Amino acid sequence: MKKTILTALFLLVAMLNCFSQQDAQFTQYMYNTLTVNPAYAGSRDVLGVSLLHRSQWVGLDGAPSTQTFNIQGPYNDKVGLGFSIVHDEIGNNTNQNTNFNLAFSYSLPTSEKYQLSFGITAGGHLLNVDFNKLRNYSASLAPSVEDELYKKFSPNIGAGVYFHSNKFYVGLSVPDFLETEHFQSPDNNNSVIASERMNFYLISGYVFDLNSSLKFKPAYLVKAVAGAPLQVDLSANFLLSEKFTLGAAYRLDAAVSALFGFQMGKQFMLGLAYDRETSSLGGTQFNDGSFEIFLRYEFIKNSKIDLTPRFF
Repeated sequence: MKKTILTALFLLVAMLNCFSQQDAQFTQYMYNTLTVNPAYAGSRDVLGVSLLHRSQWVGLDGAPSTQTFNIQGPYNDKVGLGFSIVHDEIGNNTNQNTNFNLAFSYSLPTSEKYQLSFGITAGGHLLNVDFNKLRNYSASLAPSVEDELYKKFSPNIGAGVYFHSNKFYVGLSVPDFLETEHFQSPDNNNSVIASERMNFYLISGYVFDLNSSLKFKPAYLVKAVAGAPLQVDLSANFLLSEKFTLGAAYRLDAAVSALFGFQMGKQFMLGLAYDRETSSLGGTQFNDGSFEIFLRYEFIKNSKIDLTPRFF
């Protein structure tokens, strides 16, 4: 009984705090760039579709899970288009948050090897919270809403820049400029207890050719949002024979990760990741870590069939 109560309280706090941390986190962020930076659209020069599923804190009843769908590609030599969906669930469908965005990018060559891309995104998200599904739910302690089912759609816009070549990239973006407030405090003092804030992303990576069959790519992602600790993700991946990817990652004061990828031909890629928490949550008996699976298919034309797989 004590474990059940603690679990319910933890998930409620996580549900409300998710608005301060904001966007979902991914270990395989290097393959999921479109969700955080619209300027990435079309940068791979082919039409591609990708799917990602993340199960966080496996073993914890009601723990978060996230699914993403991305499709992006070039419209012409300068314009790229994309569409992404990110769906989050916390607390056995108690809290569902679905983001969907259209992305537009425009690229300018700055040299023979480098391009600078500017991107904008427009869309919104739907938040759905069912307080009746919370264990030990008490209406008197819940945020002030008209009933136990809370639904709200919020439009949003964002922008980003992305500077890249075949071996290097760096990007800066804010996917959501508009801030949305949710819930009133139960003491009726008109204070807001949950709000969605701007997330700032800085990403970068570089590919080193160690020899003819081995590449090495260190990368990082930094996420900043007001009211939450700075999130820093560091990763290092090796690509062997243009097919196998092995690597490790570290999320500052949060988790260590193992990564594996398999490029099945030129068009299809599979990626796997496992996180182990380094915080006090990682030592609990009912937390078996977090898992991710990533799938990508690219519609490579016959004229481009000899291109080597891109490492980002």
